Amino acid sequence: MKQPTTKINSSNLVDTLGQSLQLPCGVVLKNRMVKAAMSDSLGDGQGDATDAQSRLYERWAQGGVALSLIGEVQGTPHYPEKPGNLVLNPNSDIEALQDLARRGSINGAHLWPQLGHAGALSYLPISQPKGPSALDLAELKCKGMSIEDIEALPAMYANAAMIAKDAGFGGVQIHAGHGFLLSQFLSPLFNRRTDGYGGSIEGRFRVVYEVIEAVREAVGDAFPIGIKINSTDQLEGGLTEEDAMEMIGIIDQTSIDLIDISGGTYFPGAPASSDSSSGCGPYFVSFAQRAKQITTIPIMATGGFKTRQQAVDAIASGAVDMVSIGRGMALNPNLANDWLNIEGGDSKFPRFDTNPPGGVTAWYSMRLTALAEDNEDAFDLDLESAMSIYDARDEARCYEWRQVFGDV
Repeated sequence: MKQPTTKINSSNLVDTLGQSLQLPCGVVLKNRMVKAAMSDSLGDGQGDATDAQSRLYERWAQGGVALSLIGEVQGTPHYPEKPGNLVLNPNSDIEALQDLARRGSINGAHLWPQLGHAGALSYLPISQPKGPSALDLAELKCKGMSIEDIEALPAMYANAAMIAKDAGFGGVQIHAGHGFLLSQFLSPLFNRRTDGYGGSIEGRFRVVYEVIEAVREAVGDAFPIGIKINSTDQLEGGLTEEDAMEMIGIIDQTSIDLIDISGGTYFPGAPASSDSSSGCGPYFVSFAQRAKQITTIPIMATGGFKTRQQAVDAIASGAVDMVSIGRGMALNPNLANDWLNIEGGDSKFPRFDTNPPGGVTAWYSMRLTALAEDNEDAFDLDLESAMSIYDARDEARCYEWRQVFGDV
């Protein structure tokens, strides 16, 4: 669905991108621009925050965002997405987390960890993956979760949220997208259960609902809770837009404060929306616009926003309340300030001569490292070099992870 174009002038910028947004819990976000959740891989390999990670989120806060999301923060060390992720548990280095929360929240910004569990996609060198159902596919194998495993999830998320709140973060986002555990429960491709946690849309959503309820009880009414959900898995047999729309209706009956619409999964071999070369603009605005008709909860869309005009159009048309930008802000951490300046421009996206699987993701991850080291001007890696450095770093961190959390 094509959105009407709104001519950009200083008034438009203030009325759209620069306008504050009050969430249902009462918290106010200062503008409509969000740094999307990205797996920054800047943890120390032992689940704790680092000075480099604090500096990275400090730069986005200085750059004018209303909210930054820390991608892939684990509530347990047993099912991580990668060994550079944070772990929020009783053994966390609370002082390091407090430093991260404080520096990422300057200039009126919010910083929220994205709470997740990789499930069937847990990182094999440091995990024995479990998902809603046992899978034995050429590309993906995992054990199925027991009822006891599932019943333990709400408390795990709630405990992680309490640690985040106590450390000074401004809110949390529950990750139920991109093919990780809660997304797997929502998807009939991953969830083949025949008990109360499978089958119908309500059954597949049940554990997500229980997680939301437990987190809200833990953090109280005034602490923001967001959720990320797929509009579609973009996989045959996976979550459809029709299913996702029904789930938006269920979310509307909860205490969620911000719905983040995205799509796609990290299922091995699946095409990534973020690696699309179609140039067709934001990916999920049309779905978000339809979702706005069935919920009063603020909605943002993540994926494909490359120009200020696209962001202004999406918000001015009423399709979304906020825009969430990942790679554009990795290229320019000052992008929010630039977009609120009538003279400001758009990020210049690189073009690559090759496209090895995982190469673009690795390149952007290493770009985040350069930003964290204030060294982006010297950043000049090709995809293959970025992959090599990224993989070597993960391998080294796996050793650290096992030393702290034990062997799989």
